[in-house]
Amino acid sequence: MFPACAAFAQVPLLDHVVVVVMENHSFTDVIGAVAVAPYINALALQGANFTSSFAIEHPSEPNYLDLFSGSNQGVTDDSCPHTFDTANIGSELIAANFTFAGYSEDLPAVAAQCTSGLYARKHNPWVNFSNVPVQSNLPFTAFPADFSTLPTLAFVVPNLCNDTHDCSITTGDTWLSVNIDAYAQWAKAHNSLLVLTWDEDDHSQSNQIPTLFVGALVIPGNYGEGIDHFRVLATLETMYGVALTGSAAGKAPITDVWDHVIFNDGFE
Repeated sequence: MFPACAAFAQVPLLDHVVVVVMENHSFTDVIGAVAVAPYINALALQGANFTSSFAIEHPSEPNYLDLFSGSNQGVTDDSCPHTFDTANIGSELIAANFTFAGYSEDLPAVAAQCTSGLYARKHNPWVNFSNVPVQSNLPFTAFPADFSTLPTLAFVVPNLCNDTHDCSITTGDTWLSVNIDAYAQWAKAHNSLLVLTWDEDDHSQSNQIPTLFVGALVIPGNYGEGIDHFRVLATLETMYGVALTGSAAGKAPITDVWDHVIFNDGFE
């Protein structure tokens, strides 16, 4: 059972959230580009498509840290390794008796490595935090086929090809269709959510990026309100009633995409 204080009135309490982070493309590179991203564009019609979503900065690593902890932790490049002990959504959830895991495609056996094949630690923010247990740092091969066994919150980071960092948007689109769509469809009927976002743009559109919410209670449509990594983080932390970390504390959660909210006392 979830703690009684876990849900706030403006954001629903969901059983599972999976956040998938892709790489280095602007909003118009992907959304509306049906020929190169047919799956993503079909997915956008099934959920909330944020048409004014922005990353915080450049390059990649600070944005991952922003999304995970509300701060770049002083990192302004893609350097590696780092160790932090500040609060983040993983540590906050675990402290509140929820669960967290991060799934990195091609994660090496020695997770401290900065690079290994198509794995890059700079895209794996949770491994940098000493207050997130090593057991939460998993390869994507550990992502369960039975989605009911997922942790409360999971991050998924494809490898450097499948996240479109080194390979085409179409490559990433196909990977998402094969590896994530089953969860996206399951989430709609199982009080769960998929968040699909990008770390940053390609320096072409003022850091405007695609962000989609697909799942239970989400009203499909285009949403023009301004959001960023901090607002996404604030929404997830509000969902589970944990403290808002870093700059997420100064941001309002996203409240207008939800069909209805079930309150702690069971009344709607």
